[in-house]
Amino acid sequence: MAITVSLVALFGLVLFFLLRHRTLSYGAAFIATGFGFFLASTGAAEPINQFTTALIQAIPTS
Repeated sequence: MAITVSLVALFGLVLFFLLRHRTLSYGAAFIATGFGFFLASTGAAEPINQFTTALIQAIPTS
């Protein structure tokens, strides 16, 4: 759960800076956010969560 919240915060921060520097339009940000919410309600949500968890666990910590 903590990983998911951290990734949501990270992606939200990236989206904020893209909007602030006008690299991304408000319409495209709305579509990207909507896509994320709809994707989360499909069967693809669990494999995506497993994949991101595996990637994070593969990062060596010292």
